[in-house]
Amino acid sequence: MQNYLENCILCPRSCKANRLKGSTGFCNAGKNVKIAKVSLHKWEEPCISGINGSGTVFFSNCNLRCVFCQNHTISAENIGKEVSIKRLSEIFLEQQDRNAHNINLVTPTHYIPQIIEALDTAKSKGLHLPVLFNTNSYINAATLKDLKGYIDVYLPDLKYFNNKYAVKYSHAPGYFSYASKAIEEMFNQVGAIKFDKNGMVTKGVIIRHLMLPGLLFDSKKIIDYIYNTFGDSVYISIMNQYTPMYNSYKFPEINRPLSPKHYDSFINYCLSLGIKNAFIQESTSSSKSFVPDFNLEGI
Repeated sequence: MQNYLENCILCPRSCKANRLKGSTGFCNAGKNVKIAKVSLHKWEEPCISGINGSGTVFFSNCNLRCVFCQNHTISAENIGKEVSIKRLSEIFLEQQDRNAHNINLVTPTHYIPQIIEALDTAKSKGLHLPVLFNTNSYINAATLKDLKGYIDVYLPDLKYFNNKYAVKYSHAPGYFSYASKAIEEMFNQVGAIKFDKNGMVTKGVIIRHLMLPGLLFDSKKIIDYIYNTFGDSVYISIMNQYTPMYNSYKFPEINRPLSPKHYDSFINYCLSLGIKNAFIQESTSSSKSFVPDFNLEGI
């Protein structure tokens, strides 16, 4: 795995940065893991947050540049604190001691080598919680193969079907091609979704799709792909929490909230396909108040 840090090709950008010698690629990640917050998160899907909260670890930096990113202070502005692999393993165990339902790795792609090493250490010291990989899905499927046996639940975004939107709003050429292959690899690793007796997810894939204003047709194409490929073996989280932030003001067509009518129309379309395994959100979820305060808590 150290080879990735010497010649980084973790994601489709394949920038080949030598992170061991101080170089950084598009994502701006270097040799050391950088974290912006460790918390018990109560605003994930019910089967993830449960009563106690999901044991989130928010990693700094990102290999996308979404113009509407609500976490832009850590994804694009390099806010966070560097930690050792030993400290990262301790954080996992501390989340377990806080009675978190799981370990939730948020935007972890660019730190996969370090995460694997930290998980090995934490598991040798008693970590037994399900490990969740919460990702934008702009990742090479080959990279994911190294995670087999480490990840119990994948939480991939599937943002765009049409490449022009991926390029325009996230600077991510070929997004759907890479993301779909990645999600298929995720499913091959963990299989159909499973829950424990309390309704908490223990294995499987939950695919998230954030609807954007004006992209109803694109959302339908994404749902068609998901249901035609996986049927009822995965859950779909249909999100209406879009809030214009960061650089969305530069794009008038998305510098507005999502239309409730479009969201309702999309839900009806999903029902017409026969989709049963889905989470939906109320309109009150579209608010800046749900954006975490990245104050280096728990690091």
